Amino acid sequence: MSVPSFGSATPTVGVVVLTQGTRPEDLDRGIRSVLAQQGVTLDVICVGNGWQPTGLPGGVQSLGLPTNLGIPAGRNRGVSLVTGEYLFFLDDDASIPDPNFLINAIGKLRADPTIGLLQPRVEDPTGVESPRRWIPRIRKGEAATPGPVFSVWEGAVLLPRTVFDATGGWAEPFFYAHEGIELAWRVWDQGRVAWYAGDLVANHPVILQTRHADYYRLNARNRVWLARRNLPALLVPLYVGAWTAIQVLRWAPNNRPALRAWFGGWREGWRSDPGPRHPLRARTIWRMTVAGRPPII
Repeated sequence: MSVPSFGSATPTVGVVVLTQGTRPEDLDRGIRSVLAQQGVTLDVICVGNGWQPTGLPGGVQSLGLPTNLGIPAGRNRGVSLVTGEYLFFLDDDASIPDPNFLINAIGKLRADPTIGLLQPRVEDPTGVESPRRWIPRIRKGEAATPGPVFSVWEGAVLLPRTVFDATGGWAEPFFYAHEGIELAWRVWDQGRVAWYAGDLVANHPVILQTRHADYYRLNARNRVWLARRNLPALLVPLYVGAWTAIQVLRWAPNNRPALRAWFGGWREGWRSDPGPRHPLRARTIWRMTVAGRPPII
C-alpha cells in the first residue's frame, strides 16, 4: 500500500493505551509499535486501570487510576490528557505491525470524510486462525474485505477527535462489553459511517471472551442497556427480543449455565439505570437499514 502524502501538514494523533498492568511484555510491545509509526506526530498516554504505569518508554505519559473504572471509563480518562486531530485507542494486548498503519488509516479518513471511525482487520501474530467474531459484520465474508459496519472490535480504533467528542465518548456505565456497538451507532448518528478497514492490520492474540468472570452477565446487561440508551422506544423490545432469541438458540441445547448467567444480566439490564438516553434519529435508523443493518438485531 502506498503511503499518503499530506504536504507540510503532518497529522497529529492522541493515543490512549489502556492496561491493568498484568501484561507488561504485551504492553511494551504495543506502545513501541505506536512509537514506531511514521509520518505522524504522536501524543501518547498509558492509562493504568487500578495500576500506576511504570517502566514506560521515554515520551509516554502515564495516568494511574486508583481503582479499575472499567474499560470505557479508563479510555475516556486518557482522552483529555492528549492532544491531536485524531484519537487512536489501543488495548495493552494489541499492537500495530506496520509502521505506516496510522498514516494509511488517516489517509482513508481524509480521502472519505464520511468515515467517522475506522477499525482494522485483527490477526493473531503467531498465525493462529482469527475468530470470525473479529469481523464486525453479520455476513462475515472475507476478513480482508472492507466496508461499513455497525459494531467494532474495540482493541484498536481510530477516529477524528471531533467525531469522538460528538459521540459523548465511550459508554462508561458498561464497564466491559458492547461499548463498541454504542460508539459505532453514535458515529452513524452524526451522518458518518463506521468503517472496517480489512486491508489494514492490528495484532492481538486469540483469547476466549469468557476469560472475564462476568462475561455472560455483562454481555446481557449491556445489550439491554444499549437498547434503552440508544433506540427509540418502539425498537427497544424488538432489539432485545431478537438477541434474547439468538442467545437461547445458541446456548439452550448445550450451555445452560451460560444461559442462566445471561438471563441474570438480562434482568439487571431492565432493573438498573443505564445512564442518559440519546435515541438514534429516524434518518440514522433509515441509513443503517439501507446499509444492511437495521438496529433490531
